Amino acid sequence: MPLPTRKLLPHEIPLWIDHTNELYFLTVCCEQRGKNQLAVEAVAVPLLETVAYRNERSIWFARLVLLMPDHVHFLVSFPDNGRRMQTTVSKWKEWTAKKLKIRLQRDFFEHRLRRDESAQEKADYILFNPVRAGLVSKPEDWPFVLIPEQ
Repeated sequence: MPLPTRKLLPHEIPLWIDHTNELYFLTVCCEQRGKNQLAVEAVAVPLLETVAYRNERSIWFARLVLLMPDHVHFLVSFPDNGRRMQTTVSKWKEWTAKKLKIRLQRDFFEHRLRRDESAQEKADYILFNPVRAGLVSKPEDWPFVLIPEQ
C-alpha cells in the first residue's frame, strides 16, 4: 500500500483581492518535525536577519516573525512588485536551505486575515506559541522573535 502524499496547497490570491492591502498569517514548517532546528542562536540570528533584509528591500513586509524549534510563524504583507506570494516565500525557503542547511517542507500554511479578524489577536496567538509549547513561562522570555519597527 503506497504512503499517502501531501497535496499541493493553492496559494493563488483571488482576482478580487488587492493583495497589497492584505495581511497574511503564514506558517512554514521544517521537513523534519519535532527536532529543534530553528530555535538556536546560530540559525535564528541569520534567519531573522534575512527576514529584516527582505523587509528593507520591500520584498515583503513582515510585521512579526517568531521561530519555534521546527516551524516559523509570520504576520506579513506583500507589495505590488509583480511577484506571487508563493514565489516570494519559496525564494526565502531556498535561501534558508542553501545558506543554513535547513530543509523546510515543500509548501506552507497561509491564511489571509479577514475583516472580522484582528491582527492583534493573531499576533498574540503567535507570541504565546512558545508559552503553550512549555518553552517559556511568558512570551517576552522567548528570544527568537522579530518585531520590526513600522
